[in-house]
Amino acid sequence: MIALLMRDMRLAVRAGGGFGLGLAFFLIVVTLVPFAVGPRGDLHSLIAPGILWLGALLACLLSLDRIFALDHEDGSLDLLATAPLPLEALTAIKALAHWLTTGLPLVIVAPALAVLLNMPGAGYLPLTLSLALGTPALSVIGTFGAALTVGIRRGGLLLSLLVLPLYVPTLIFGAEAARRGAEGLDYTMPLLMLAGITCGTIALLPFASAAVVRVNLR
Repeated sequence: MIALLMRDMRLAVRAGGGFGLGLAFFLIVVTLVPFAVGPRGDLHSLIAPGILWLGALLACLLSLDRIFALDHEDGSLDLLATAPLPLEALTAIKALAHWLTTGLPLVIVAPALAVLLNMPGAGYLPLTLSLALGTPALSVIGTFGAALTVGIRRGGLLLSLLVLPLYVPTLIFGAEAARRGAEGLDYTMPLLMLAGITCGTIALLPFASAAVVRVNLR
């Protein structure tokens, strides 16, 4: 399992669909927002939690179509499906590899980018906690969407249409936790809701993803 995880992480980085692409997109989104809304520090502070969360969500979305695509193109997915490792574990490992190469870097750099949006200092910890709790759900949900589009040529647009509605609850509670923290309010409840969403997706979606992959490989 560890060897498969390391393999997927190397593929994600070498294929240009993981670490660098997500971070670059995140940086571009956060940098362009002040130019779009003008030199208004109070407005930047107000919208910072939502912009940072939306940028992280879209950055995670960029590399989803490559989770299974590379393995499907070279036939590795058929071999992995017949390996002793359960397909449910395979999909979970792929979701973990996606989070380690895309979601985790976003969690690490988000507080630094929050400075560009004049986010209050009290919001840095809630922002980091909400992203740390929410981005794993984005990767697991994205893996399920990628499994649905395995074998479909140019399925990136379809994948986005399938996944984005499923991302909405995570976005709502994640941005709400960061906003409450930035305003000095209690943010425990949004974090608990976010943790519940993440635990639910981790518990259920690997089985759904494995079932979809089996159907698509027939």
